[in-house]
Amino acid sequence: MKFITLLLLLSTLTTYSQNTIKLIEGEKSPKAKLSDVKWISGHWKGHAFGGTTEEIWSPPLGDSLMFVFKLVVNDKVLFYEIGHIQEKEGTLILQLKHFASDLKGWEAKEETVDFKLVKLEENKVFFEDFTVEKIGENEINIYVVIKDEHGTNKEERFNYKRQ
Repeated sequence: MKFITLLLLLSTLTTYSQNTIKLIEGEKSPKAKLSDVKWISGHWKGHAFGGTTEEIWSPPLGDSLMFVFKLVVNDKVLFYEIGHIQEKEGTLILQLKHFASDLKGWEAKEETVDFKLVKLEENKVFFEDFTVEKIGENEINIYVVIKDEHGTNKEERFNYKRQ
């Protein structure tokens, strides 16, 4: 029995690392305000997926921090994201939509990809499968769980430097 439990634990650890977490079934998101995550604001660049990644996060305004993302490979945009962290019902939610390079949406018109707040630390904010970590004033890491080409969930790390 201990061996089976250990195998289950190891298989979970290989799918996700310590950087992304989920709410426990029935658990509610903690109380939070946009001021708790305003440190994310800025113009950030990094490298991932064989290209350059760029994220621009606005300061809090109108109950949200808005952001745009793009991936550029071989001087061509592969895709964009637009989204926000929004204050709702005393907590935070991260929502986004994906767009092809021609701005045609990936998700249906009414759909968004939503990440509920799980936990807040001084320099780290954990949404379900999406974590932002402040390394210093000019560096952040973003960890996102993404399905790979085999349908397996894999945590990807994006390291960004302030521009």
